[in-house]
This record gives sequence, structure tokens and C-alpha cells, in this order.
Amino acid sequence: QVQLVESGGGLVQPGGSLRLSCAASGNIFRIYTMGWYRQAPGKQRELVAAVTISSGGSTNYADSVKGRFTISRDNAKNTMYLQMNILKPEDAAVYYCNAQIAAMGTVLVTRTYWGQGTQVTVSS
Repeated sequence: QVQLVESGGGLVQPGGSLRLSCAASGNIFRIYTMGWYRQAPGKQRELVAAVTISSGGSTNYADSVKGRFTISRDNAKNTMYLQMNILKPEDAAVYYCNAQIAAMGTVLVTRTYWGQGTQVTVSS
């Protein structure tokens, strides 16, 4: 089995910073991409940032977070991070970790996995 576990959410004032982490564990053969999504109450889940788990590690960001958020990964630890700076009230949401992982079993299966989510609250 493969698990994604997020951490680092919490309450922060506008203009503040938080760092989210997502650790993948289990019968992992290869991780292809990892990303962060968020979902605010009454809104659809949206992509925040994503990174490929390969040499170079290309990234992409939602326009709303460009210049404020930075996604990174530690391949040796199967861990991804999201450094969030200059947080705004509209960044408040549940943040979910997402990954495309090939898992070892009877056969090698690649599928998308989700974490349980971590709450980010931006309020004064």
C-alpha cells in the first residue's frame, strides 16, 4: 500500500508563511509527479502547484500563487514541500497532496494517490 501524509497546516495571519510537507511511503517503485491541490468551502478543488520527480524537476503553479509559493521535493525522502509566503485570506483551504506513483505488488500499477488533507487558515 502507498500512503501520502501531509503536515504543516495551521492558522497564520495575512502576510505570514507556512510550510507544508507531504511524505509518501509504502511499496513505492517510482514517483512520477507530486502536487498540491486545495479546496475551499463551496469551491472546487484546484491545482496549486506540481513538480515532476525526475532530474530537473519541472514545476508549474496556479497563477494565483506564482511568486508567493514554492514547491520542492526531496527525492531521497519521497517528500514534497510547499513553502507558502505572503499568505492571503483567499489562500485559506484544505490542502491536499497528490502523487502519481507506480506501486509494487503482484504487478506494477501506476495510479493517483491523495493525502488526507491539511487545513490552512489565514486570518487576523
